[in-house]
Amino acid sequence: MTKIELYQSLNYVNHSRQKRKEMSDLVLKNPNLILPLLEIISEVNDPISCKAAWVLEFVTNEQLNYIFPFLDKFVATIGLVRLDSAVRPMAKICEYLVIAYYSKTMNTSQKVLKEHHLEQIATACFDWLIGQHKVAVKVYSMSSLCLLGRTFNWIHPELRMILEQDYAEGSAAFKARTRMTLAKMNKQA
Repeated sequence: MTKIELYQSLNYVNHSRQKRKEMSDLVLKNPNLILPLLEIISEVNDPISCKAAWVLEFVTNEQLNYIFPFLDKFVATIGLVRLDSAVRPMAKICEYLVIAYYSKTMNTSQKVLKEHHLEQIATACFDWLIGQHKVAVKVYSMSSLCLLGRTFNWIHPELRMILEQDYAEGSAAFKARTRMTLAKMNKQA
């Protein structure tokens, strides 16, 4: 399947889990489609980029290792994505990567994720956290940043300051996750 064919197939993907799953199954059977999928995601003003991001999220949920050969492209893309429907799955993929990296069980992500990848993820997460994004994006960002603070000692003070400033105006879900994140940081301190 070419990039053009993939792009055309993404036209048929909608919000339903079934459609996203069908397309992600196709990509799981053809991992060579990951790079074209990332290229479509990087076309940040195109609504199809959102559908590509949804599919990539499903793929990485099943096989996180499929994105490893393309980590440089992925981290270069996350800072560019701005359509809300694309930002949420990209934030979720960042969370998958960071959780795997900090897992107590040895895994491949700990070998392939380099410091510069983690730094770019941290930058994107801070941008999403302070930006005008929906709660899900902020929650995934908080989760990632809380863990990344184990590697980068400057993250927790910055994260704490942002969470305390935004707490009063946050939704109930935002406040609940903020309390949980602050408690985790206090335990790690």
